[in-house]
Formats: sequence, C-alpha cells, structure tokens
Amino acid sequence: MSDLRLRRSVLYMPGSNQRALEKARTLAADSLILDLEDAVAPDAKELAREQVCAAVKEGGYGKREIVIRVNAPQTPWGESDLKAAIQARPDAILMPKVSSPAVLESIANHLEALEAPDSIAVWAMIETPAAILNIQDIAKARRDRRTRLTGFVLGTNDLAKDTWAQLVPGRVPMLPWMMFTLAAARAEGLIILDGVWNDIGDVDGCRAECQQARDLGFDGKTLIHPNQIEPANTCFAPTEEEVRRARIVIEAFDKPENLKRGAIKIEGRMYERQHIGMARRAVNWSEAIAAKGQ
Repeated sequence: MSDLRLRRSVLYMPGSNQRALEKARTLAADSLILDLEDAVAPDAKELAREQVCAAVKEGGYGKREIVIRVNAPQTPWGESDLKAAIQARPDAILMPKVSSPAVLESIANHLEALEAPDSIAVWAMIETPAAILNIQDIAKARRDRRTRLTGFVLGTNDLAKDTWAQLVPGRVPMLPWMMFTLAAARAEGLIILDGVWNDIGDVDGCRAECQQARDLGFDGKTLIHPNQIEPANTCFAPTEEEVRRARIVIEAFDKPENLKRGAIKIEGRMYERQHIGMARRAVNWSEAIAAKGQ
C-alpha cells in the first residue's frame, strides 16, 4: 500500500470566518490552507490569527494536511502571524511573495529564533515576476535544510496583476511561467500546486483547468470554494484505464523473459524501462486514493 500524500484539492479557508474553519473539518479536500493573508481584511487580521491558531490546536481535521498562510514579515502582521503559527504547529506554513532565495533564508532565521518544531515545513507562494525570473535559485534553496522548503504554490492572480497577462481559458499567456516553475520544482523534488480558479459558479471551467494542470504535471490545485473539491479530486487521479495499463506494464517488465529487455511491446504500444516509474506512480496514486476512501 502506498504512503503517498495526496494534494489533489488544496482549499483556502478565510481565517476570519469561524464557520468556514469548522466546516473545513467535514470537507473532502486533501489539504487546507487556513488563510491570514489575502482572504482577510486588514481590520480582521488579528481575529483571523486568533481563530486559525485556536482551530489548528483544537484539531479535528483528520488526515487533512493543515497549512497556515501568514502575512509577509514586512507587513504589520507578519511577525505575530509567524510566531502564532509556529505555536499552533500546522503541517506547513505558506509564505507569500517569495521572490528570491533571500526571503527563504530570512524566514529560516526567524524559524530558528522562534525554535519552530522540525515538523513544520515551508511552502512558497510564487506570485511575482521576480519569482519567475529567480525560480531556479528559489527551488535550490531546498538544499539548505534550514529553509524547510517543500513546495511551491502558484499565485496566478497576482502574476496576472503584475504582468498584465490575461486570465483566459487555456491560460496561454501563463503557460511558459507555469512550466518553468514546474521544471524547477521537479528538479529539486518539490511539490507544486496550481493557482485558483476564480469563477466559483463555473464548475465546468474549474474542471477543465484542473485537467489542464494535471496534464501539465502539477500535484494538485488550490481552490477557493467547496464546490471545486470534486473536480480537483477527480481530475488529479488516474483513470481506471490508466491504472489498468500501468499494472500491465509493471507485470510485463517483471516477467523473466523481459528482465533484461530495454523495451517491449504491450497491446500494440512500445514501452521502455522509464515507463515503469511512471506506471508505479499511477498505481501508487490509485492506492493512496483508495486508502483515503475518496
């Protein structure tokens, strides 16, 4: 049985909304980002911090991965957010506006000074033109264990705002940035999550964008409404046919007569040994979903 951690659906929940924090305990999202930043008005920042940290300490979220998105350190709320988040002990802290490795180095110093538990990881929001231009160096920051960097989250709305690129169906203006960021993440073993779909009334549009992100290679998609969970969970899962074919590929290469062969023909298609890893990933993904029961 696979111990793969699923991150198909990663739902933002506004920290200022107590009912949303409670409802999140019942939703089928793989991960939750309890938000102190963009989803919270300035006059509600302190209330959000208090409610989010209390909710994380209380627990009741089951196996869902819990992430707290704090405000940037240079804001009036950043330092207090980080300190409170560390005391709450989420699975990860999501840092906004990470535009260079220096930001992660600074956060590492803060985490050390605050004696943050080793169990808390750091995710980085990639949401500025500077971040795209520096993405390889940002990804390489993972090599310094002090940074605790484990993943990237694309902030497509902020990227659109700062570049004037249009958020159009198919996201052609953003595809080069998305793939460059994905390549940097994969080169350093980081998870990578797609940005949000803004039209909460258009579930079919969300489904199409989830499928696109899955085809591009993303681990999952960040979401802003519970009705987006099902499209994400469905799209970021191997189909029955993909799993069937994956098992056949693995079994075929395991046969004694194929152990030393570099390529074999299966059901009319040629498969090389590199396809074994891809096949095992599909099987592991399917087993992780089955184990979760969703």
